[in-house]
Amino acid sequence: MKILITGVAGFIGSKLAINFLDANYNIYGIDNLNDYYDVKLKLYRLNNLKKYKKFQFIKVDISNTLKLKSYLKDKKIDIICHLAAQAGVRYSLINPRVYAQSNINGFLEILEYCRFNPKTKLVYASSSSVYGGNKKIPFSVADDVSYPVSLYAATKRANELMAESYSKLFSIKIIGLRFFTVYGPWGRPDMAIWQFTDAISQNRPINLFHKGILKRDFTYIDDIVEGIKSAIFYKNKSKIAYHKIFNLGNNKPISVNKIVTLLEKLLNKKAKKKFMPMQLGDVKNTFANIDESKKYLGFNPSTKIEKGLESFVNWFKIYNK
Repeated sequence: MKILITGVAGFIGSKLAINFLDANYNIYGIDNLNDYYDVKLKLYRLNNLKKYKKFQFIKVDISNTLKLKSYLKDKKIDIICHLAAQAGVRYSLINPRVYAQSNINGFLEILEYCRFNPKTKLVYASSSSVYGGNKKIPFSVADDVSYPVSLYAATKRANELMAESYSKLFSIKIIGLRFFTVYGPWGRPDMAIWQFTDAISQNRPINLFHKGILKRDFTYIDDIVEGIKSAIFYKNKSKIAYHKIFNLGNNKPISVNKIVTLLEKLLNKKAKKKFMPMQLGDVKNTFANIDESKKYLGFNPSTKIEKGLESFVNWFKIYNK
């Protein structure tokens, strides 16, 4: 089986790739290695992947039609796990055009490949951000998601609509996964847990938006990887093509203040707190209803936040030596 992972030098992509490579799968990896955050971290992840004989990598922007077509020609990909995207809610207020290029145009190129290779199954990353300011919790895949509160969320919802149309028009098997605040070793420096850990370690103040009472459904990377794998190997009994969406979240929201308290204990340091107003594009709570994911994917996140944060902090100390 040949699996293509886009965004393979990213946090989730690299972890998924190693998991599959350890199981002796053939993995093709694509990444444009952009500088949204420190490229050294991406290269660090990538170098670990290059140790495997069954891993092939090419640096390419997925929105570059000609280069992508040239690379994928005659590859006969069985499964595409599309994780490449411009991430970050707040950055979408600063540089909106890169979201259109990567998240819309890039996803279109992946769909076009599947259109002309209909035996290829597609699993792609969506986001809990699509739920916007929904007040009904926990968030269910059956909920209305017509009112995104950030451009990033809007592009992810657009991906879901694009996937729906391509699935029906061209008989493509597609699964979308709405990730909820993924964290863990090898994570992203723009995420709160990394920023808090770094600031507390260096006695710098941390910004706590909305008094730190915002709640997030923090989900450990290993649980996310297991959910993705289940989606990849999920077999719908229907004889026709389908597009299904699942939540991958921990189903246990935790306040940002609680995260800070746990990090203070792990680092044996008190945080210097700077309270900030609610930010544009932010939401007060995220909370995943995972009933469908449990039923169809067997998804059962098991990593407690205390254990997950301990693993991250231990890795963070080694990485920053």
